[in-house]
Amino acid sequence: MSTAIEFPTLFSSLDLGSITLENRIFSSGHDTVMAHDGQVTDQLVAYHRARAEGGAGLIVMQVAGIHETARYTSHVLMITDDSCIPGYRRLAEAVHKHDCKLISQIFHPGREIMESQDGALPVALAPSAVPNERFHVMPRALSIELIEEIVAGYASGAARLKWAGLDGVEITASHGYLPAQFLNPHTNVRDDRYGGSLENRMRMLRETAAAVRAAVGPDFVVGVRISADERTFDGTDSSEIVQLCRTLDTDGHIDYLNVTEGTSASQSGSTHIVAPMAYAAAYTAPSAAVIKQAVSVPVLVAGRINQPHEAETVLAGGQADACAMTRALICDPDMPVKAQTQRVDEIRACIACNQACIGHFHLGYPISCIQRPETGRELQFGKPTPAAHSKKIMVVGGGPAGMKAAAVAAQRGHRVTLYEAAGRVGGQVLLAERLPHRGEFGGAATNLIAEIARSGVEVKTRTCVDIDLVRREAPDEIVVATGAVPYRPELELDDALPVFDAWDVVTTGAGDLPRGRIVIADWRCDWTGLGVAEMIARSGGRKVTLCVNGNAAGEMLQQYTRNAMLAAVFEANVEIITNVRLYGADEDTVYLQNTLTAQPVLVDDVAGLVLALGHRQNDSLLRELQTLGTPVHAIGDCMSPRTVEEATLDGLRVASGI
Repeated sequence: MSTAIEFPTLFSSLDLGSITLENRIFSSGHDTVMAHDGQVTDQLVAYHRARAEGGAGLIVMQVAGIHETARYTSHVLMITDDSCIPGYRRLAEAVHKHDCKLISQIFHPGREIMESQDGALPVALAPSAVPNERFHVMPRALSIELIEEIVAGYASGAARLKWAGLDGVEITASHGYLPAQFLNPHTNVRDDRYGGSLENRMRMLRETAAAVRAAVGPDFVVGVRISADERTFDGTDSSEIVQLCRTLDTDGHIDYLNVTEGTSASQSGSTHIVAPMAYAAAYTAPSAAVIKQAVSVPVLVAGRINQPHEAETVLAGGQADACAMTRALICDPDMPVKAQTQRVDEIRACIACNQACIGHFHLGYPISCIQRPETGRELQFGKPTPAAHSKKIMVVGGGPAGMKAAAVAAQRGHRVTLYEAAGRVGGQVLLAERLPHRGEFGGAATNLIAEIARSGVEVKTRTCVDIDLVRREAPDEIVVATGAVPYRPELELDDALPVFDAWDVVTTGAGDLPRGRIVIADWRCDWTGLGVAEMIARSGGRKVTLCVNGNAAGEMLQQYTRNAMLAAVFEANVEIITNVRLYGADEDTVYLQNTLTAQPVLVDDVAGLVLALGHRQNDSLLRELQTLGTPVHAIGDCMSPRTVEEATLDGLRVASGI
């Protein structure tokens, strides 16, 4: 395989302690929710095998708990006894077959406990009894004896992973987890040898690194992941982080530093664990550069590096030695080999929506991708299987569901024509990309458009499909993906008050809205209400009141995306009223009802009302076609209005079975 001229640094080798990486693209540690009873599963092996096969130089696995008190979720991998070794060995063998190296994070969360194991809250441990703001956990201060036991757990866990055939371990001292809690003077108020001075606060991590090195010897990689800036009101000073890195480097026990930003401990800090599209590409690279100048070991960096050219810029500029492209690999595991063989245009670019990757993790489901539902489902949909017989397939509707179905069906050998009534394909994605800070969402359409073109799908736009057209075309099977339209329930409305659908506002902008107070009635509590609220508030001359039918605006969104959008509407001075349903409106008043008490809620001096009340399926054609006798498959919103994730998954499932 020849090295692509466009990315000479990215596809150069890198020595990392006792190993050499084939390239500088790596997948950073991220929970997959693919473990079972603390053990590696076939699903997890298949997931990482796909990324190794796609050309990643290094995979850093998700956290592995090193002590019984490290169970921060109900699905965390554990390395506290030898039963873990066979599973890790299978995984290492699968990854190594593709010249990819494998490292595992070793981990204790301290007070950052996300969930219970059985419904009863555990006793969380930390350097001191200082509460967590995000999960509302009050921990118990660690005794000296338990600190020593945990340090020994890091060492014994690392030794097991070496025995299993991995290439190294990464001590997770980032994102406010236990080692970071010792370092932070706000969370560590001890008065013994582990607290007080910076030297004392560094002691736990230094002892851990030394113990791990002693347990694994010189021919096994030991790294440390660290947050250069915790991005929170009570984080460790960044200058002390740099001093820590210098000290770890001087101690001589570690082979690299993996730099990121953020902390699990607060809402603002946690957003940077998996930053949404509101943040610039590679925005953490300057922090990594500061640390790189202070140490001699290689410095890796993570933080919204989604495209090969972004990674090449970071590396060529000397800001870091390797780039985590984790979500890029979730979205397209073949991204490295495509970049290296000069097929950059074929890369399916991550849009940082966070919905099915970190979003699934927070819901307790195996991670996936809204653009590539095959991710996490490699055992079922790893490779398209050729169709037994080539059929003429008619796909009606050019949104994400229709495009995904068309692409997969064509890849399997069917003759596919996609029909779209509008002038361009894309569906609701074309609306989402118009909202503030959501421009990258349009990539979901761009990537699918490229995919159907490469697959040989014939696309006919500005074509309204009816039953007569279907009879003339005589397809063997029909896939109906006609989407949805805005839903408007029966409301008591006075024609004197202008009323608008959110879709129309997104399409035309806020310019047609009257000046004054605009009320948005938001039933779904997703990106539509929040995005339209910010768009209108920033248009000038309008005060926005967002009335949501839930406990919080954006409550259906992944929390980091929601946090970023909420911050934006707060900054735009949007007023939010929660737990209300729209009842009606007259000349200048909007009438709502509290969903908990049924009491009336009135908003006065209103100039206009915007409805974001969800959608209803557009299924009239489906019902007609079901009378023809030709096999008909309904997918996406025409079955039930949901999100892009379900649309593409429907398309994949149906097209894989034709």
